[in-house]
Amino acid sequence: MKQGRETTFEERVQIARECIATGKNYGELALKYQVSYQQVRTWTLRFEQMGEAGLQDRRGQRKKDQTPRTELEQAQIEIEQLKHKLYLAEMENALLKKWDEVERRDVSQK
Repeated sequence: MKQGRETTFEERVQIARECIATGKNYGELALKYQVSYQQVRTWTLRFEQMGEAGLQDRRGQRKKDQTPRTELEQAQIEIEQLKHKLYLAEMENALLKKWDEVERRDVSQK
């Protein structure tokens, strides 16, 4: 499999448009633009479904239409985080008790 390269938004749009115009010859365009076959196919399918917006790289960004969290949602998230912290503390406590028990057993056997 050929290693892809980083592309700009404009390149992805151009590749997707050209792919549609040439009858979806993914392999030929992958070689021409030095990107992977799968990327060309994915970009073309996204372009057909969502237009140019589908080709934007939005990793690590919130959706534009997503509303901010409400106080209730924020409180629920905080409760879940605290529950997880409590669980980890209980596990650590159990582990330390077991470790202490093993040390006592080793000392008594010697």
